[in-house]
Amino acid sequence: MSIFLKAFLFVLLAEMGDKTQLLSVAFASKYKVKEVLIGITSAIILLNALAVLFGNYLSSAIPMNYIQLIAAASFLIFGFWTIFSKDDESDEVDGTNKKSCKYGPIITVASTFFVGELGDKTQLMAITMAAQYKSPIPVFLGAVLGMFIADGIGVVGGAMLLKYIPKRVVKWITAGIFITFGILTLIKAI
Repeated sequence: MSIFLKAFLFVLLAEMGDKTQLLSVAFASKYKVKEVLIGITSAIILLNALAVLFGNYLSSAIPMNYIQLIAAASFLIFGFWTIFSKDDESDEVDGTNKKSCKYGPIITVASTFFVGELGDKTQLMAITMAAQYKSPIPVFLGAVLGMFIADGIGVVGGAMLLKYIPKRVVKWITAGIFITFGILTLIKAI
């Protein structure tokens, strides 16, 4: 599987049902879809650029065997984090939805989304993948596209998705994929 495709799929799956996807739904109920998409896209590009730059730096400072062990541990942690994390509730979303729009919708969406996603599992995953594969461009493009599609689904029809597929099912499928890749990466590192 190509690095781009791996980054795309992992980030897409990790972002499904995440708090920033719920933020996207809330923002879409308050602002024009175009403004929300511009704000979210700006934040996604900045977040993933920072993640890939940091991950690329790590790959030059740490031996590859250690990076593979860190990547395996990260995938396993993401898997178990997904299983045991408390479901994102709408408190954050409702609080954001009622927030005044002091700087305009695009900046409000971008800054709130950026802060909400900073240090989140999808950003940590992009850091890990950039360090592991030493291919910042495919990781960046895959992560940006995966996050954009997941949050775009949130903007356009996120509520409908959870009507037909229980959040619990999405959560377990996502966790299973992370844990499987964690185990495979660990075997490769050893």
